[in-house]
Amino acid sequence: MARSAAGHQKNGERLKSMRDFVTHVPGADGDATADWPAAHAHVVQPRALPTYPAPSRIKVLHVITRFWAGAGHSTLMSAEGMDPERYEVWVAGVPGGYLWDQARASGVRAVEIPGFREVITPQDALVLWRLVRLIRRERFTIVHTHSGKGGFLGRLAAWLCRTPVVVHSYHGLSFHPFMPRLRYRVYHALERVTRSFTDTFLAESPLLAREIIEHRLAPPGAVEVVPTAVDLESIPPDFDPAAREALGVSSRTDLVGTVGRIDSQKAPLDFVRMAAAVHAAHPNTEFMMVGDGPLADAVRQLAAQLGVEVRITGWRPDAAQLVAGLDIFAITSLYEGLGRALTEALAAARPVVATAVNGVPDLVEHGATGLLGPPRDPDGMAEAVGWLLDHPNEAAEMGRQGRSHVRTVFGPETMCAAIDACYRRMLSLRAMQPPAASAASESHGRESWPRRGRI
Repeated sequence: MARSAAGHQKNGERLKSMRDFVTHVPGADGDATADWPAAHAHVVQPRALPTYPAPSRIKVLHVITRFWAGAGHSTLMSAEGMDPERYEVWVAGVPGGYLWDQARASGVRAVEIPGFREVITPQDALVLWRLVRLIRRERFTIVHTHSGKGGFLGRLAAWLCRTPVVVHSYHGLSFHPFMPRLRYRVYHALERVTRSFTDTFLAESPLLAREIIEHRLAPPGAVEVVPTAVDLESIPPDFDPAAREALGVSSRTDLVGTVGRIDSQKAPLDFVRMAAAVHAAHPNTEFMMVGDGPLADAVRQLAAQLGVEVRITGWRPDAAQLVAGLDIFAITSLYEGLGRALTEALAAARPVVATAVNGVPDLVEHGATGLLGPPRDPDGMAEAVGWLLDHPNEAAEMGRQGRSHVRTVFGPETMCAAIDACYRRMLSLRAMQPPAASAASESHGRESWPRRGRI
């Protein structure tokens, strides 16, 4: 028994020694994906050596419903911004829109799926078959889906094809309290069904990520926050007289405007009601909508009934630049992932008024980077707009803090780096970093969403 006790003691010491060794291996503390050592520096540059087989690229397919508007622009920027030596990127979605030609011109493989529509139709079975055929033929390693319809059909097709990695980006929720109850339940159920087909989830903001978890659309801990990018270089950093001139509005009047598709999501009739209330108290104010959509005629009719002029510019390719000509940017949306146009307005240091829906409060903090109001409350929105008109100094300071907030992390490089890191993590392609660098990287990840400003 003495020998047995001594043997147990010796084995215990050996096990302790092994545990001590393991705890010093990066990634071993509860991390099943320990990092691989980084590549060595080249002794001789590859171009000076004999040719060697080119490494295979990772094939990625983005499936999106509407390849336009905010989600479409964000998807295109992420597709264009990936390293072309590492990734071969495709996009498939609903036909139509100018982004398809832009994608092809930038080297992205673009596939407009015949019969693919925004609403649920009997043709969806044929669209699913076409997606399955595309994924099987091209053998994609990653299928990255976006929006409600594209997310459902894309993830189902990827599951049927046993695609190795499936990623879904939430640019907003496909259901909201303002839609009919039956439709709400159907969309919610479809999102829940495809949860099990998805390996990881991306959300535009922390509050949106929280909603995803609360609705049980993703398991806890499976959602990463990746702020959607805007082209910061093309947006003026402050008020731009040239943009005001392009809008055809005198600089002697206050201009309150919005940018976006004129549809039910944006509640454009609430914008008109808000404009009428603001105009009654501030008659030297003009109102403008930059965009077009199915409710444009209804906007004109209601504006005429309420005796307020609301100009509609129609679709403008330079909308991101024109926002710098506004004195106040206002959105009356019923639901919004984060709001691309809202982000662009803040990047131009414009004072903003927005409805406090979904991820918007992550971007606009009431009294710090803008003012917030509830949806379906045009009088409350009018009060907020009137307050900014009456307090121009405070409004300008909110605009400056909003600009600092947005320009910190909303660049395309930041978004693409986060998506690239997600892909590499899912494929176990991370390189091991020295402990100091690893700690710095983790610290940066924790602070990636900027703290809100105060006035």
